[in-house]
Amino acid sequence: MALINSIISWFNIKRISKIELMEKFPQEVQIETFIRLIQAAKDTEWGKKYDFETIDSIKDFQNRVPIQEYDDVKPYITKLREGEKNILWPGEIKWFAKSSGTTSDKSKFIPVSEQSLEDCHFRGGKDVIAIYSNLFPDNGILSGKTLVLGGSHQIDNFNNHSYYGDLSAVMIENLPFWAKFLRSPSHEVALLADWEEKIEKMADEAIQEDITSIAGVPSWTLVLLKYILEKTGKNNLLDIWPNLELFVHGGVSFKPYKKQFDKLIIGSKLRYLETYNASEGFFAIQNDLNSNDMMLMLDYGIFYEFQDVDDYFAQNNKTITIENVKLNKNYALIITTNGGLWRYVIGDTIMFTNNNPYKIKITGRLKHYINTFGEELIIDNADKAIEIAAKKTNSEIKEYTAAPVFPSDNNLGGHEWIIEFETKPTNINFFAEVLDNALKSVNSDYEAKRYKNLSIAMPKVHIAKQGLFYDWMKNRGKLGGQNKVPRLANNRIYIDELIELNKVS
Repeated sequence: MALINSIISWFNIKRISKIELMEKFPQEVQIETFIRLIQAAKDTEWGKKYDFETIDSIKDFQNRVPIQEYDDVKPYITKLREGEKNILWPGEIKWFAKSSGTTSDKSKFIPVSEQSLEDCHFRGGKDVIAIYSNLFPDNGILSGKTLVLGGSHQIDNFNNHSYYGDLSAVMIENLPFWAKFLRSPSHEVALLADWEEKIEKMADEAIQEDITSIAGVPSWTLVLLKYILEKTGKNNLLDIWPNLELFVHGGVSFKPYKKQFDKLIIGSKLRYLETYNASEGFFAIQNDLNSNDMMLMLDYGIFYEFQDVDDYFAQNNKTITIENVKLNKNYALIITTNGGLWRYVIGDTIMFTNNNPYKIKITGRLKHYINTFGEELIIDNADKAIEIAAKKTNSEIKEYTAAPVFPSDNNLGGHEWIIEFETKPTNINFFAEVLDNALKSVNSDYEAKRYKNLSIAMPKVHIAKQGLFYDWMKNRGKLGGQNKVPRLANNRIYIDELIELNKVS
């Protein structure tokens, strides 16, 4: 273990110097990445279709290759899954990360090449340690293990040629042998398909370990940690893991969960570090724990383009590259990767907060918003408003979702929210009013539509019973791992299901 730690520390020092070089020459790094991707794939079916051999500029690439969504690239992925080679990326791709579906499919199967595993996903995990160690040289995270709360699907065999599962499961199957000494749970428990069985066995193993850091989606990590406290009869995680110092989180906004985490760590300041990773790639890491943004990692074999969200919805294919981005503007993220995705719309929206170095925050999803009345409400607006309302009403929020209320002959339309509280407000009507005012303060379009109740009415807020969202996700087969509660929808499918389930005693 000491030898492994020494080797890791040596690599951390070398890697930090490369990150600093990336910060200094971001455009050059992206151009080099672009050239490598084009050259690598020129002899693939995709590369021949768009004649990569003769592409000599980014503009040429943008003019030839249309922007892709999953349904556009699905026929090529199907060929890969059936064992065909040299389709989107050189050679054979055996691994596919299964993630939630698109408009026409229940699930997406994202190709994971050896290069994307090594140069993107694994490098992202290593860089978390390097960046954290650079910020806090006297840290002790390598003295113990990281408790990793990954996906809840085991690896499945599509045929004799390919395998699929949650990205975390794909990574576990491909981890180097020495990584098992640094993480918990064991390989067998990590790949259990049944979430509730997995939680129990994870707890049994983790209680016996010296856990110094935790990594996972905040909502599901809370479920595990509360279960561990209940199982041990403790009310402070430090009584179980006295050396715990870091929680690495991602997937959803951490703001609604921070107070709940603080309650689990009594007498210590647990450090929180955010990452931005998905089945398609590892994109950004928080490198300043006093800020709420993340540094975009430009040397992971991903070439980035950014599309104004208005242009995306107008089906205008105009995009820009890193040197032309503007701060505080919503962009759809478009990626070209060493996994064989070309000008692929990942579905997230981001905003740049800094351009030296380039830092971003996630603002929402292209398909998760409310714009029934022209209010253009995005997840970032909703998270901020929820945080303000909770603070002003001395309440704590576990989960929430919102949807439109469509107008009828006698009633205005509006928004309907269902919220599961950790600590309920004393007056839900006052909470709704504070939430309404907070939404006005963060979204001028919402404020305009709410003016004198002319276009939309006051939001309607329901209090969810305890465990409602857990039960709903369980009913949908979405427990654990990378599954997230949808915060906003421009239809009523989710909220109607939740309201109906909330009526059941």
